[in-house]
Amino acid sequence: MALNPQLFPNGMPVPFANEMFVLSRDGVEFEIDKIPGSHGGKVKAKGRIFLSNVRMVFVATKPVENFIAFDMPLLHVHGEKFNQPIFHCNNISGLVEPVVPDDQHRALYSTHSFKILFKEGGCGTFVPLFFNLITSVRQYNQHYGSGVQQLSDPLVAAQTPVDEMMRTAYVDPNDPTRIFLQQPNPETQLRRRTYHSQSGENSI
Repeated sequence: MALNPQLFPNGMPVPFANEMFVLSRDGVEFEIDKIPGSHGGKVKAKGRIFLSNVRMVFVATKPVENFIAFDMPLLHVHGEKFNQPIFHCNNISGLVEPVVPDDQHRALYSTHSFKILFKEGGCGTFVPLFFNLITSVRQYNQHYGSGVQQLSDPLVAAQTPVDEMMRTAYVDPNDPTRIFLQQPNPETQLRRRTYHSQSGENSI
């Protein structure tokens, strides 16, 4: 994960090299724990989720203290589950491992627990696409990447072919999810090269 990833002025995440955005979804509430500086480490915010072949990015409608956005690499997500409680809204819960800078020790970083609550409309488009994409990313990583024994570079997932998945996605009319048939922000060539801002990830 990465707290407050780079965003364009319109709230769209600045993409990585070879990153392909699949969808965006408004009207969600996001819960995450172990956020430095927040009350009790837990944050709850309303906003929008972006899903790409590399990651999920939540962008808050209004900042909550120092929390503006949260970036979850798909290769670092595990334990994901779709929940349909009787008296509350449908949601996806799971765990995400931190992206640890090369010069720091893994033991200094804790696993985060997250929940995405679908507050407005259905989720029949988002949920299948999310689970299909995360499965494809893992299969690709096991076959071509570093396997499952270690946390590999999150950007390995950028090589996962997602075009066919997007073309054949079922669109639920009750789900306000927006599928990107063309990549947003085509006017910019800005691409991030790494998860770590110290190393000049604004290179073009």
